[in-house]
Amino acid sequence: MRGKSRKNFFLAIFAAVFCLTIFITPFIGSQNLDYSNVVSYLRGSENPDGIIFFDIRIPRILLAIVTGATLSLAGLIFQALLRNPLATPYTLGVSAGGALGAVLMIKLGITFSVLGFSTIQTAAFVGSLLTIILVYYLARSHKRISVHTMILAGITISYFFGAVILMLHFLADFTETRQMIRWMMGGLDIVDPDLLWKSIPVLLIAYLILFYHARMLNILSASEDTAWSKGVSVDRVQRIAFLLASLITGLVVAVSGPIGFVGLIVPHFLRMVLGVDHRYLIPGSLFAGGAFLAICDTFARTIISPVDIPVGIITAILGGPFFLWILVRKG
Repeated sequence: MRGKSRKNFFLAIFAAVFCLTIFITPFIGSQNLDYSNVVSYLRGSENPDGIIFFDIRIPRILLAIVTGATLSLAGLIFQALLRNPLATPYTLGVSAGGALGAVLMIKLGITFSVLGFSTIQTAAFVGSLLTIILVYYLARSHKRISVHTMILAGITISYFFGAVILMLHFLADFTETRQMIRWMMGGLDIVDPDLLWKSIPVLLIAYLILFYHARMLNILSASEDTAWSKGVSVDRVQRIAFLLASLITGLVVAVSGPIGFVGLIVPHFLRMVLGVDHRYLIPGSLFAGGAFLAICDTFARTIISPVDIPVGIITAILGGPFFLWILVRKG
């Protein structure tokens, strides 16, 4: 099996796993649910299983899928633009920027709401977006992006923001410190369904625009010189891709907190299976990323049930060794 048929085959597998994840994972948890009770709830019969399924688990699974798909796609885009498998929204400082914004609002105790998003969520979104924009402009040299400068800028800013966060921890009281630490772990256990529905239209538009630029990303991921020679507007594609990848990352970080390594593990695995064609990688990253985080979250809430482990801990445990494996493999 070669070429398009092989890619279509694996893409179909990812889509099937994605669908199975949606149907199976909501039934798994600290309390086993009866399928017949869930069905009867749809017919108007009130019962605990139906309430747990539709009001708690379905919103959480959907958030896991949307978050995983988005982080995976953002990682894929950054890696394509920088031609570096280690480039992710988090190695570029997005996590640190969002965390600083959230922690700062927790310490200041400011309360407001923007389109239904809380103070902490709004600050995390703005912090994530401003950080990646800053890194982007620091890395531009002679109208081109310096890959090494961008990664180093992201790491440097992450360390600086980390120091500021530690200072805020030091100045915070017990309640504030606990809230800061819990948010920075990243999790899907506190979900406002309204925020999910408000985010999905924006994310879908971004997905479609990025897929529209898939061919240009193929050329750009080879080299900028090749892209220029083929008539690709490199600056325009880079700006659009960076802006959208940053926007969608900031949005999911605001809702779920900093969940790391999804944008590293999934895109790298997909390239080994699907190759380098972004016409397959983009939908593949949505399917595989969504299923991956939903499965990780299911594992997080059942491994020591009824205790609910933040899913960011699970992805970090998986992602740390994977990151080292990439370094050794590339070395």
